Amino acid sequence: MKKTVIIILPIVIIMFVLYFGKNIVAKKSLSGGVRIMTGLELSMKSVNVGILNTLIGINGLQLFNPPGFVDKLMVDMPEIYVDYNLGAFIQGRVYFEEVRLDLKEFSVIKNEKGELNIDSLRVVEEKKEEKAEDGKKKTRMPELQIDVLELKIGKVVYKDYSKGTPPKVREFNVNIDERFENITNPRTLISLIIVKALKNTVIARLTNFNLGALQEDVAEKLKETTRKVVEIADKAIETGKDLEKKVKDTARETIEKATDTIKKILPFGK
Repeated sequence: MKKTVIIILPIVIIMFVLYFGKNIVAKKSLSGGVRIMTGLELSMKSVNVGILNTLIGINGLQLFNPPGFVDKLMVDMPEIYVDYNLGAFIQGRVYFEEVRLDLKEFSVIKNEKGELNIDSLRVVEEKKEEKAEDGKKKTRMPELQIDVLELKIGKVVYKDYSKGTPPKVREFNVNIDERFENITNPRTLISLIIVKALKNTVIARLTNFNLGALQEDVAEKLKETTRKVVEIADKAIETGKDLEKKVKDTARETIEKATDTIKKILPFGK
């Protein structure tokens, strides 16, 4: 009995450490990745990594405004679902086969100085620097591949503190529920979320925010990935046609050789 307990106890301890340790490591890694992508601080209520599957559940992700803003929160995502590719992760690549983002509320804030909170997002900052100083080196982003992105955005709130408190508040129930494929760049992902959140509101016009520049980038990147997919499909079709032709040619040659052999053997062939 004692021997059984001695054997089982370490196994239970190891399983306990693996179960809780993986979630801690995943939470730290994901937090670091989002911080690099956005340039902002964030918090996650919990991260659960499956043991017998490749699923990650993230609950209560909140992205915070930079210093200088009364409101703490920029983005509230109650739930994120990720299905990752294990083989790619073992090789050190971030490859998500499916991502579902449920963005409950996105807040755009103009503070007392007339500054916009979304101007502090890394993709927006880099876009401005790109325009002001062409060729300036961008922040190195983590490599990313998302096969399928399911994006939901419920509400966008605009608060204007530029003329004092209380702020002028406008709310937009955008109710976005869209699907995108083959996202290959963190910048495209962040830009896509901003564009989809603001596109059907008047916030960009009210704040003179250059949404058009991000729209162009997103359209170009999605067009580029679509073109690559089409090219791959075309090549596959061409390869299939070539193989079909080779099979037909080989079959014809085989039949011709067989016919010649039969003619030589049978009397009517002489």
